[in-house]
Amino acid sequence: MTSVVGAAAGKTTLTQAMRDTAAEVETALDDLLPVPDGGEARLGEAMRYATLGGGKRLRAFLAMEAASLFKVDRRCAARVGAAIEMLHAYSLVHDDLPAMDDDDLRRGKPSTHKAFDEATAILAGDALQARAFEVLAEHDTHSNPEARCELVASLALAAGLRGMCGGQMIDILAEGQDLSAEQIIRLQALKTGRLIQYSAEAGAILGRAAPLQRHMLAAYGRDIGAAFQIADDLLDAEGTAEETGKATGKDAAAGKATLVGILGIERARAQAEMLASQAARHLDSFGERGEHLRQLAAYVVARRT
Repeated sequence: MTSVVGAAAGKTTLTQAMRDTAAEVETALDDLLPVPDGGEARLGEAMRYATLGGGKRLRAFLAMEAASLFKVDRRCAARVGAAIEMLHAYSLVHDDLPAMDDDDLRRGKPSTHKAFDEATAILAGDALQARAFEVLAEHDTHSNPEARCELVASLALAAGLRGMCGGQMIDILAEGQDLSAEQIIRLQALKTGRLIQYSAEAGAILGRAAPLQRHMLAAYGRDIGAAFQIADDLLDAEGTAEETGKATGKDAAAGKATLVGILGIERARAQAEMLASQAARHLDSFGERGEHLRQLAAYVVARRT
């Protein structure tokens, strides 16, 4: 597998690094999601609508920045980042459906089921999920078949019954229920945190990292995933639709259990900041090379979008 040395963390700001990575991933997505001829063209258009122009690409950035710690070829890392963003886009398309959260706005534009129709949105989500695994399994993603198998198996675990989908089920059942802080933490770790954790770990898988290094990146991803979700809940409570690109105040209206609801805004913010600091400490062994990832931990808490 070809390797190149990534740019040193100190030579670019986090903001610029995220923009550069988002552009690389956008190019990869554009290439990996062509619109076919024939009757399925509408489905291809819906897939692209749901995925392209997706903003900061936080999960892809995690994967690519983690991969850069091991000098992984940027093109290979961008394919993995694109696959993660496809999987994430599928979850958002389905999450916005009337049967789920019933959201008409996503990333400042009509949700996929509003721009197309519900049936097309369901199929677009299904096809994006399938395409994500197809990309990970392709030789261009990694020359080592064991690495490709690990990427596929780990994403399946993060996205399925014991990950994102399981967390969504718990979230649906929890509406109107009084959950403990421990139950909410588990719900959020599955629904949101597992895919973010996978994103960090995927870079280690690509780089064929030693077990301890992979463990540290997984722990980092777990903690910023938890911090990210608390920050998301704070934005829902305090933010505006103009800031977030989606409707706000829906958690309280739907009776959803969140740490913000249990702890209050200030204690929840302190919890997110503690998790971000803890995440950064997992990167100590990477020295200066991990600086962008350390900065990202603080960013996920401070963001307003």
